[in-house]
Order: sequence, then C-alpha cells, then structure tokens
Amino acid sequence: MSYTIEYARSVRDELAALRAYDRSRILDEIDSQLTHEPDVPTRRRKALLGLDPPWEHLEPVWELRIGDWRVYYDIDSEAVHVVIRAIREKPPHRTTEETI
Repeated sequence: MSYTIEYARSVRDELAALRAYDRSRILDEIDSQLTHEPDVPTRRRKALLGLDPPWEHLEPVWELRIGDWRVYYDIDSEAVHVVIRAIREKPPHRTTEETI
C-alpha cells in the first residue's frame, strides 16, 4: 500500500526558500521514507507524543530526520495519506520544541 503525500501551503514556501541541493535531498527522502509505512518508527522516524505544534495536525505528530533538517508530518491511516506540516533546520544542541 502506497501513501499519498500532501504538502501544507506553508511548506511549499519553506521549500522554495531552501537551496536547491537541500530541497532536492529533502524531497527525495520524503518520497522514499514516507510513501510506505510512514507510521513505523525507525532510526530516522519517530512519533512525537505530547507535542503541541503551532500548526493544524492529527495526533501524533511524526518527525523524519534528514541530516540537520526535520520534517514534521501527520498520517491519516484510513485515507492512506501523509501531510507534511513543516520543515525546519535543527541546529545542534537544540530541542524539538525549540526547533518548531
């Protein structure tokens, strides 16, 4: 089963502001990591239980780690649908809450 991926409007603006290399890398990883089993924790994917981000979301919010970048998304399993809610750069020694 393959999940469809949708990007929130704000994410489109965030992607447009990135360097072409970073944008390409992030989009490639989203495609390879989140189209199949996006709700299975891995070394680079985890559910962020109890996180209350400043954007509309379904519980739980998930995080995909791509180098220094974090992709925050949620999943509608019934609709087989992933919504990318935010993409943020996470500097070393910063918490997830500080990044959002």
